[in-house]
Amino acid sequence: MTTEHGPSVTTTTTPRRGTRALLEVRDLEVSFATDGGVARVLDRVDLRIGEGEIVGLVGESGCGKTTLARAILGVLPTNSARVGGGSIHFQGESLLDKEPDTLAREVRGREITFVPQDPFGSFNPVFTVGAQIRDLMRWKSPALRGDRPPMGRRERQRADHARVVELLRTVQIPQPEQALAKYPHELSGGQRQRIMIAMALLPEPKLIIADEPTTALDVTIQAQILKLLRRLAEDHGVAVLFTTHDLGTAYEICDRVTVMYAGQEMESATSEAFFNHPAHPYTRKLLDSLPSRDRGLRGIPGEIPALVKPPPGCRFHPRCDRATERCARERPSTETLGHAHGVRCFHPTRPGAS
Repeated sequence: MTTEHGPSVTTTTTPRRGTRALLEVRDLEVSFATDGGVARVLDRVDLRIGEGEIVGLVGESGCGKTTLARAILGVLPTNSARVGGGSIHFQGESLLDKEPDTLAREVRGREITFVPQDPFGSFNPVFTVGAQIRDLMRWKSPALRGDRPPMGRRERQRADHARVVELLRTVQIPQPEQALAKYPHELSGGQRQRIMIAMALLPEPKLIIADEPTTALDVTIQAQILKLLRRLAEDHGVAVLFTTHDLGTAYEICDRVTVMYAGQEMESATSEAFFNHPAHPYTRKLLDSLPSRDRGLRGIPGEIPALVKPPPGCRFHPRCDRATERCARERPSTETLGHAHGVRCFHPTRPGAS
């Protein structure tokens, strides 16, 4: 069943959303020094992910999705990027206040892992897959955690190898021992991405950031990867931040969706509310632009603003048919419309309104 704005979402299982926040981003500001001036790439962005929750971060290309993911991981380019304000808290601790060495040793690649958009470019072509995974486990093995009983080097290597083989079977890699002996170019795109997902799970993380992980795959393999990622998140109790520009993909996998535009988050809601009761004018236009047999192709009039000199207030106001003078002056604060449904707009569509 579909609605005026897209696919209707019906919840048939018990929601897995955690009551406790695993990750909280508040009022985050990130700018980049460019030849044309300072680009304000993130403008007071908020994001929340609960334990065991899959949150989709959606928006057009250039809206700041990847920058937000990099800020959480602490891998923004130090020569051009600057965090101008806000906070990032993970498991109650500030990531922005951690020393870079501590962040790399204790959080990145261990508590928070990453699945890239291009699995082929993320492997070194001159080493076998097994050699690269063994190198990862030298530093990020679960056996190295402080809460685990100490192991000898050979004992840990055997335990790590057994876990690698087990996870490769879990992500449906046939004959995992043989796959470990292969070079990246000897594997298909889908197999490489499955191995990337397995590598992200190896350190037993609390959060996986998946940056458009199905973009480079064909449609059939995309569906398999999405199904696999959701099942693994459920089985392992790990939260996922899933960045994508594809609303259909977000519909398939996410518990909750946050939509961004030109470096500002516009709306955050459960998938059911997001697709059935969109509140922000940008969200509604974004869903209206989905291809439909009844209405054909629709676009959003106007252009995405340059981030070097972005419009003040709500950055969508030059393209919004509901905009007023206040929208051009002020950045709206978040208004709560229902359970886990917040919108930054002075003129939202409220539940029940057409």
